[in-house]
Amino acid sequence: MAVIGSLIKGIINLSSKVEEDKSNSELQEDTLYSLLNRAKHTQFGKYYQFEKILSQPKTAKAFKSKLPFFDYHKIHSEWWFKVHEHQEDVVWPGLPDYFALTSGTTGKKSNQIPVTNAMLEDLRKTAIQQIMSLSNFDLPSDFFEKEILMLGSSTKLAQSNENFMQGEISGISASNIPFWFSGYYKPGEEIAQIEDWDERVLKIAEEARQWDIGAISGIPTWIELMMKKVIEYNNLNHIHEIWPNFKVYTSGGVAFQPYEKSFKSLLGKPVEVIDTYLASEGFIAFQQRPATNAMKLSLDTGIYFEFIPFEADYLEEDGSLKNNAPSLSIDEVEEKKDYVLVISTNAGLWRYMIGDTIQFTNKKEAEIIITGRTKFFLNVAGSQLSVNKMNEAIQAVEKEFDIKIPEFLMGAVKVNQDFEHHWFIGGGKLDTTNEIKNFLDDYLKEANKNYKVARSKALKNIQLKSIPAETFYDWAEQSKKKGGQMKIEKVMNEEKLTDFKNFVKNYQ
Repeated sequence: MAVIGSLIKGIINLSSKVEEDKSNSELQEDTLYSLLNRAKHTQFGKYYQFEKILSQPKTAKAFKSKLPFFDYHKIHSEWWFKVHEHQEDVVWPGLPDYFALTSGTTGKKSNQIPVTNAMLEDLRKTAIQQIMSLSNFDLPSDFFEKEILMLGSSTKLAQSNENFMQGEISGISASNIPFWFSGYYKPGEEIAQIEDWDERVLKIAEEARQWDIGAISGIPTWIELMMKKVIEYNNLNHIHEIWPNFKVYTSGGVAFQPYEKSFKSLLGKPVEVIDTYLASEGFIAFQQRPATNAMKLSLDTGIYFEFIPFEADYLEEDGSLKNNAPSLSIDEVEEKKDYVLVISTNAGLWRYMIGDTIQFTNKKEAEIIITGRTKFFLNVAGSQLSVNKMNEAIQAVEKEFDIKIPEFLMGAVKVNQDFEHHWFIGGGKLDTTNEIKNFLDDYLKEANKNYKVARSKALKNIQLKSIPAETFYDWAEQSKKKGGQMKIEKVMNEEKLTDFKNFVKNYQ
């Protein structure tokens, strides 16, 4: 028996039995109080009178009534620009240590999100909580002695024009791993610093036989490509021929379900898939138990959550929130309803709309699923089509036609006074494209009554084209979005969709 592994597993099991005696609501109230108290002497805290808010008997109510909602453009133009000028104590005490670059799927330029030491400490705390939750999974003792391959962005951070270090959040996190974890961490510091993604993956393939990998972490798109490269380079049938002890895959950044079929085709035996929700803005949630794909919100690690009903009446045309939109606390939400996620954090994000929509699957456990992006929500002709519904439809197509579709995207195109949905799926050359289109259309009509009504009115037609999955990856590379935390968008506006169509037309 693996003695060290048994010891680690025993510590995890013991730690997991320590019950938290506070309710979800109390944990969040404590978090908000701590955030306000620590930031009350900042420029932002003085302007919005944090000390006065803290003196009120209902702190959360006073906080919500005093502060407006912020998106990236608003908080950057009003406050964060001062941080870039090296003004201290603007939105959080001192200056941030880093800026995290977002994936930029909804814009042409990456946003820069401040990352403070306090945030990094809580990222580590949440990661430890996730490790503790492994006691809920049926894992052997020797698993806890195996190595962990984390395929994020490069840990070689760049220096901005304002002399701040910047990179993607996965690269920043990996460059700050605790010393005790370095012995388990792969691909190791030298390979992790390689900036070119293809070069880094090739180096992983070359070194793969020397490692005993028990867990892999990263975005499904790039993990699949990495495993394919390892399999191809080492002349394997599947990834378990080289890493027989690979038992856990920690997904993140996007929903795993659309990738499930293509991912499993690279395995020699089943692995436990655990979802996480690590964003540039914080470590928001992680899956704490098996038999669910929902994730538990991190309620006591420096993030205060608000939930705004995802309804057209509360959204501006650009996808931002109207200031009269109602905000619900953790104890006020309902299960199976979509909410826009708003957070306040110890990195100086205040009532900040990160652009994701979520749904509670278990209110008591504070478990959620990500249902989409506010800007990826298609509502032309009243169709109200979410990315979550699109993912489900694509999975149904895979099952019905026995094919793998690792990537897809779509958008709405205006034709005269009506609209069409144009789909691209990564299925290669198929003879059943027309049948798939009709099945997809019928499935969405059945799953979404608003879509069904729209199809009888202004949403006159849908088109579908099957292309090689590699087309999506090469498009991402051209857009400088390959690897790391970068995500391939599922919904494009008409301008970007036109660019993608031209790319497909010229694709060799």
